Amino acid sequence: MEQVETREPAQTKRIAITGGIGSGKSYVCRRLERYGIRVYDCDTAAKRLMRDSDELREALRQLVGDEVYVGNVLQKPVMARFLLKSEANKQAVNDVVHPAVARDFEESGYTWLESAILFDSGFDMRTRFDYIICVTAPLEVRIRRVMKRDGISRQQALDWIQRQLPQDEVRARSDFEIVNDGKANIEKQIETIIKQIKGL
Repeated sequence: MEQVETREPAQTKRIAITGGIGSGKSYVCRRLERYGIRVYDCDTAAKRLMRDSDELREALRQLVGDEVYVGNVLQKPVMARFLLKSEANKQAVNDVVHPAVARDFEESGYTWLESAILFDSGFDMRTRFDYIICVTAPLEVRIRRVMKRDGISRQQALDWIQRQLPQDEVRARSDFEIVNDGKANIEKQIETIIKQIKGL
């Protein structure tokens, strides 16, 4: 008798893509579009929700103060000052914004998600993912990418990188790795992972 496949169809599996700043996650996500895969961008969603969600705006006003918004426009300098005051302030904002993003993803219809701070933010604990893909690159490559993208110094780029979880830890907590060092074949790695996800 033919064995019946009991796992969910591949398209219903939830996949998260993560990796530190400068690893090239966004590039990998653009390549995934060639395979008909749309990826939910957490950063873009957070900015949209902070602008458009009445509930989130009210929560941030109560946390940061009324001056954090003028009308419905987020005052970034006010938010930045609040965040930089203490780690507790940063965590408090994360505890408001990240659950809103998680709910939005759950309701979005997307099954693939991109988040640089998937583990740092605890997003992986709020939403169940079947598989997590880590995009990696050598440190010097990441530094050069961040310097070029943001127009900042080497030390500033290194500081940003060091504020996030170490790449080795992110890799160890993920199911798959895509090496995006400018040399490895990205397409081949993507194809291999997609096949494994569908076949697992």
